[in-house]
Amino acid sequence: MAHFDTEYQRLEASDNDSPPGGDDMLVHVPEGAKSQWHHIENLDLFFQRVYNLHQKNGFTCMLLGEIFELVQLVFVVAFTVFLANCVDYDILFANKLVNHTQRGHETMKVTLPDAFLPADVCSARIRDNVFVIFIMIIAGVFWLHRFIKFIYNICCYWEIRSFYINALRIPMADLPYFTWQEVQARIIEIQKEHQMCIHKKELSELDIYHRILRFKNYMVAMVNKSLLPIRYHHPLLGNAVFYTRGLKYNFELIFFWGPGSLFENEWSLKPEYKRGGNRLELAGRLSTRILWIGVANLLLCPIILIWQILYAFFSYTEVIKREPGSLGARCWSLYGRCYLRHFNELDHELMSRLSKGYKASSKYMNCFMSPLLTVVAKNVAFFAGSILAVLISLTIYDEDVLAVEHVLTTITLLGVCVTICRSFIPDKHMVFCPEQLLKVILAHIHYMPDHWQGNAHRYETRDEFSQLFQYKAVFILEELLSPVITPFILIFCLRHKALEIIDFFRNFTVEVVGAGDTCSFAQMDVRQHGHPAWMSAGKTEASIYQQAEDGKTELSLMHFAITNPRWQPPRESTHFISQLKGKVQREATSRQQGALPENHLFTSIQSIQSESEPHSLIANLLVGPPSMGSFQFGREGHAAPHISSTGGSDVASALRSLSPLSTSQHLRGSYTSTHPPRSDGTELTGARCMAGGNTDARTASSGSSAWEGQLSSMVLSEYASTEMSIHALYMHELHKQQSQTEPARHTWHRQESDDSSESAPEESEVPHGLPRSATFPSASARQHPYQEQAALHSSGQRRHGGTTVIGGPRAAPRFSRLPMGGWAEEVQAVRHHETVPEEGTEEELPPQIHKLT
Repeated sequence: MAHFDTEYQRLEASDNDSPPGGDDMLVHVPEGAKSQWHHIENLDLFFQRVYNLHQKNGFTCMLLGEIFELVQLVFVVAFTVFLANCVDYDILFANKLVNHTQRGHETMKVTLPDAFLPADVCSARIRDNVFVIFIMIIAGVFWLHRFIKFIYNICCYWEIRSFYINALRIPMADLPYFTWQEVQARIIEIQKEHQMCIHKKELSELDIYHRILRFKNYMVAMVNKSLLPIRYHHPLLGNAVFYTRGLKYNFELIFFWGPGSLFENEWSLKPEYKRGGNRLELAGRLSTRILWIGVANLLLCPIILIWQILYAFFSYTEVIKREPGSLGARCWSLYGRCYLRHFNELDHELMSRLSKGYKASSKYMNCFMSPLLTVVAKNVAFFAGSILAVLISLTIYDEDVLAVEHVLTTITLLGVCVTICRSFIPDKHMVFCPEQLLKVILAHIHYMPDHWQGNAHRYETRDEFSQLFQYKAVFILEELLSPVITPFILIFCLRHKALEIIDFFRNFTVEVVGAGDTCSFAQMDVRQHGHPAWMSAGKTEASIYQQAEDGKTELSLMHFAITNPRWQPPRESTHFISQLKGKVQREATSRQQGALPENHLFTSIQSIQSESEPHSLIANLLVGPPSMGSFQFGREGHAAPHISSTGGSDVASALRSLSPLSTSQHLRGSYTSTHPPRSDGTELTGARCMAGGNTDARTASSGSSAWEGQLSSMVLSEYASTEMSIHALYMHELHKQQSQTEPARHTWHRQESDDSSESAPEESEVPHGLPRSATFPSASARQHPYQEQAALHSSGQRRHGGTTVIGGPRAAPRFSRLPMGGWAEEVQAVRHHETVPEEGTEEELPPQIHKLT
């Protein structure tokens, strides 16, 4: 087979030239008619600042936050130097007498200024300490850099403030009361007037999300494909995850914006990384760069470690003293936020749904209290509490007891001990129901490995979930250890994945007109990255290497369509959503007609149609007891689980209950009176119910929409969140039913990515030590020749590395794995063009890449 190279032509920002295949994309505006925001060169940075200013509640709040960050840095350094060099601790601890301590027969109290050294002695001690001078110089340089950046940001955000006031017509005082969807709708509207992007007449919601989340989408995809070295197997600790803010910062520095990174600017990948001819050379250069950055981290490790310790001490000491049990509280880990994040999901959207799942997650983790530890904690708390009660009683009787040495310290330590012990004692009224809690958690976090279902009571499931939902104390400890561990991860782990990283960015980068180079997974195209086990069977052409794991493509598509109801999906995505809605409609209709057995769950779902609180819908959906109809007797009379669509139909009925007649009328009566129409004439024509009818995925502004009317945007957001939660449950139920009939292998935490540089293993082989689950269908079900299809949707994108070029009809490619990593594309010989000479020797040939027309 002949070898071809795909030439990539960068789309220039010109007023005279149109992008290939898009003559109507470029808009020419006369010089005199151009506004201040016409043709913004760096739209990524512009939209990110618009979003940040909205999230920080306006210019004044952002300005104060930036100023206090500068003051904090000065305070931490100055206060630490003062404590180390200007305090006489012998006087402070009463180990040395002060001259005025005793005057005649009167004893004078030692004051705090008595423990301070004179200014000349303090300055002399600082000058004589070389290490302190070095730390102050480094801190001064860093503070000066932050100050210059602060001045630059203030100038930039002043322009964003002007954009809000003059272009979007949103005063700064009202900005905290606008949702991001409202701000985004106004940005899309003024694009027609100001032409911020000259490559498209109109911007879509997806264009804005691509600009804001370009690099975050890449990070989510790399975590989803197990490309980043953040999971490890320790002989003593077992499987562990280490992903900190310092490690994340280094990843972004290497890949996206640091010197020598893969991107030449915020929106464009460097041309040499878009071709496969010199992939080995590029991998070598990337490996060397990672080595030098790792060495730099190692040299700066002492300074960063000292800063981390001081910052943690000043930040958490007061909190621990006030609430000793706070270290026993839990938080979503940095890895959990990345693993659970949808493609094209903004920060506030992610944190909103994770916060809704926090209480259920805490209850689930508390179900696994050790009985032995509980007995010990109860008795230790009894003894410590008894001594504490006596000391407090004596203190109330005579406050001079506090003057006795170490009494106050003992009271404090005993109080901390009692608080910690109580955190290990479960609530006596708590009912052990892990399966139910895990289902509630799934409704909010949307992602869960297959082998967790039915095994929620096992400690293995609990340990894996703790990697996503970790103790606050573990989070702090990992951040403190990060300066020490990060250099070794970069030098010994990330360097060996350089070739896989190069192949990843080449194979999964597409050019989108109006957005630049984006991660192809962020397109949420079920045809390119769908998974057959997640309702994409027959609609996807993706190989194992191209498939997103855990239904990430399908769930992200549903989440984005529900969150942005005005967005018009591409044809393939619209077909997927329509098919899902049709399945919901059929199953809900079958349930209502009595085709499926009745149960209490369905009754509870129907009973809450008149309630206006959206959370009651999902609550009733999750608390219903299982129906006897969900079991059927086998041939020998034994009860066997019935894997028909009963469970899915219950969720389908819940989706069907979000209907126009049952929700919009009640909401219109409840909220219109308290939320009058906006004075500026803005009306909220809300989202459509995804399951209610056969309307398009785009917002329907007709009277049959479940969300129409002048309703509060916050209420609409809650209903959209509830709708997505039920869709997530429904899709997981369908995935579970499908996977039970197909052999599968577990891929949630794969130890190696599918595009490794070694020869591909057989599909039947499973990495050692990984539990089996139902995520991938068997190889035999996927190894079929691809069918030719028509042209892709008109989003104007190219896939680098010979994968996809959008702009004309072509045959759908099929891929095969190469021994050296990467993937080759096979096309019919009649579509081949002239051969382009390849770089390198015969032993180092790049992947087979063909030019497509």
